[in-house]
Amino acid sequence: MLLWLLLVLTPGRGQSGLDPKASLLLKPPWSTTFKGQTVSLICRGPHSPAQGHVSWYHDNYLLRKSSEEIRIKTSGDYKCKTHGSSISDPVHVEFSPKWLVLQAQHPVFEGDNVTLRCHGKKDEESKAKSYYKNGEKLGGTNNADSIIVYSASRDNNVYHCTASGDGLWSSWTETSNRLRIQVQELFPRPWLTASPSQPPEGSPVTLTCETQLPPQRSDVQLWFCFFREGQALGSGCSSSPELQIPAMWSEDARSYWCQAQTVTLSVMKESLRSYIRVQRVPVSGVNLEIQPRGGKLIEGENLVLVCSVAKGTGTVTFSWHREGTQTSLGRKTQRSLSAELQVPSVKAQDAGKYYCAADNMRGPVLSQRLRVTLAVPASRPILTLRAPGAQALVGDTVELHCEAQTGSPPILYRFYHDGVTLGNSSAPSGGGVSFNLSLTAEHSGNYSCEADNGLGAQRSYRVILSVTVPASQPILTLRAPGAQALVGDTVELHCEAQTGSPPILYRFYHDGVTLGSSSAPSGGGVSFNLSLTAEHSGNYSCEADNGLGAQHSEVVTLNVTVPASQPVLTLRTPGAQALVGDTVELHCEAQTGSPPILYRFYHDGVTLGNSSAPSGGGVSFNLSLTAEHSGNYSCEADNGLGAQRSEVVPLSVTVPASRPILTLRAPRAQALVGDTVELHCEAQTGSPPILYHFYHDGVTLRNSSAPSGGGVSFNLSLTAEHSGNYSCEADNGVGAQRSEVVTLSITGLTGSRGGHVTTGVTGVLLSLVGLAAVVLLFYYWLPGRAGGRPACDASSSSSHSDPQEPTYHNVPAWLEMQPVYSNVNPKEGDVVYSEVCRIQGRNKCAAGTTARLPEDKDSSVIYSQVKVTSTSGSRSQLSASSAPHR
Repeated sequence: MLLWLLLVLTPGRGQSGLDPKASLLLKPPWSTTFKGQTVSLICRGPHSPAQGHVSWYHDNYLLRKSSEEIRIKTSGDYKCKTHGSSISDPVHVEFSPKWLVLQAQHPVFEGDNVTLRCHGKKDEESKAKSYYKNGEKLGGTNNADSIIVYSASRDNNVYHCTASGDGLWSSWTETSNRLRIQVQELFPRPWLTASPSQPPEGSPVTLTCETQLPPQRSDVQLWFCFFREGQALGSGCSSSPELQIPAMWSEDARSYWCQAQTVTLSVMKESLRSYIRVQRVPVSGVNLEIQPRGGKLIEGENLVLVCSVAKGTGTVTFSWHREGTQTSLGRKTQRSLSAELQVPSVKAQDAGKYYCAADNMRGPVLSQRLRVTLAVPASRPILTLRAPGAQALVGDTVELHCEAQTGSPPILYRFYHDGVTLGNSSAPSGGGVSFNLSLTAEHSGNYSCEADNGLGAQRSYRVILSVTVPASQPILTLRAPGAQALVGDTVELHCEAQTGSPPILYRFYHDGVTLGSSSAPSGGGVSFNLSLTAEHSGNYSCEADNGLGAQHSEVVTLNVTVPASQPVLTLRTPGAQALVGDTVELHCEAQTGSPPILYRFYHDGVTLGNSSAPSGGGVSFNLSLTAEHSGNYSCEADNGLGAQRSEVVPLSVTVPASRPILTLRAPRAQALVGDTVELHCEAQTGSPPILYHFYHDGVTLRNSSAPSGGGVSFNLSLTAEHSGNYSCEADNGVGAQRSEVVTLSITGLTGSRGGHVTTGVTGVLLSLVGLAAVVLLFYYWLPGRAGGRPACDASSSSSHSDPQEPTYHNVPAWLEMQPVYSNVNPKEGDVVYSEVCRIQGRNKCAAGTTARLPEDKDSSVIYSQVKVTSTSGSRSQLSASSAPHR
């Protein structure tokens, strides 16, 4: 069974004059399917979605359905119609009872790629599929569910497919329906129109190649080509369906046709041949023109006869005639509305009446008659200028005389200055005429005259008159790059005299001294460039001289503005060193620069202040020094032409060393012979380097320097002679400072260790018995008050003690129950603070003392305030202690 797939081409209203056809689409897009399945038909009109009622037809029978989309299960031809469209082309839908069907997509137009699908009811059982075209198997299509037929054309090829597989007992093969694809036109054959259809000869014509794409392929681009007989027109094919021919002639009356094609050239169609007739317009309005105008000539001149027509197309034949002669003077045939004939060197017998005729194969048409006469025109006149002297000066009277040597009278003479008429005069009997002129500066220029006796004006040669004008007072202009004239700028001095005959010599002056000179050969002004320095300020003038008296300009004053130079910052201190409390003068001065100058002072980039120098020079800024004023100083000078920053000047403020603190650090509470004591001296403030001197009873022990500040130490291995008063001195060159005196008592050890210790410390124990009693009292009283708080902690005491206090550790067992103390002398005052700790040990003292303090794992600390009486060679006396405290 052959299945015809009818595809739709919808012509537009412009082609058929009817409403465009409706389009019928399938969903799914296969025109063949299995019996029992459902296919949706969709009707599309010029408006989508369809508006109003939709009519459906099955095998030309009207269906009772009116929606835009319907569902069908019956084979047959289907058509539809919407509001605003005509009935669609039929689409045949086949519901096949076969197990295997060959399906083609819908719709397909010329040049489309068509998909053919071989589809079985149970495709999973198929193992091999083959496709056939006109009974011959297509290669390379085995086992493919679908194939593509490229660039479909309107042929009668028949396709089918087969599918095979293995059954339970044997193999099987199924053959599909036979399918003939009827490919519809992508666009109809174009037709050619000409506007106008019968153009007059010489007029333009527009050719239009008309066709139309279906709505489904409205995006396809077409190219159009135009031909006359077998010859292509224009520059080839283009996307425009129109071609304009600028002018049509009788020989262009031929057969024309056009061609429409896709860009890929897969679809190409030609229109029918159309014959275009060209209408010829008969000549009319024939006119003869004689040159020279008026027809007046002299012997030997050339006579030009111009024949023209107002209307007429095609090839025109022109002929020229003179009355009284049988033959024409000349004949020309050409495609033109005018032609000319030249009669050379006319003679007396050439005088008479002339006419012309024009013919474009519709019969000759004659022009009017014109008379030609012969006469003597005026010859070229000669202009003469007569002045009183060798030079024409302003105020002189000059005579201008003009005369033509030949020419029929009367002759009219006209005088001209630079092309502008000065006046005219007539010579009735021939000869020449004169014209007087009182000269001014504006009368310089070119003069000429003209002689005219009605047969053509003749112009004389030009005569140049130079009226010598004295130079006027020049104007001097100074042109600087900016509003101010700056050092380094190039200033143009331009001097110009508004009037004066060239050449003019210009001279330039500065304060009466000649700068230079320059000449203007053709007049105008001259310029003189000057590269400015500070010395160029002053009065300027110029002078203009053309030999008739020098003229001097007005004086122009020039002020050259000098940018401030890099300033110099000077720091002036009272002495060689800048000390805390000194007043330092910061002086900033730019050596050059136009006033006023604003100065700004900076310390480490931070503005200190500013001051202005209205008349130039420098300014000063006073600063009372503190330690924080050390750093880098700079200043800035600004006179509005760019700020200039000075070099950086460092300032080091020297701080005098403060009173140092001397600390004696011994390994135990009592300094013994043989111990090493560290003497540490340190001034809390003071500019480095600091030189420290150590003294024992006024005698220098040693000195040491601290290059970067801080303190220094000095170790002393003790002998009995080292008891006494110690002090230190700090000196950084700004005055030495002496510390408080610290007394050191040294106890010597000889013989039995225990006996000597007992003997040596007896005095100490007696002197401190009162203090020990206070220790015991606080030992029992403080824990109850503080909830068992330890009385003394070695680490706590060390961490909280003044850095100047000596710290004692590892007291021997034989010193058990001995108080450990140290004195701290504040920097000011006469108060000594003492720290007394009870040190608990595991061994009894060597003296055999049986008295023991109450058992306690902690030590107690008591500070007492005592007065110090400083006497030479004696120890400090203790006064009444203050209330105990931690």
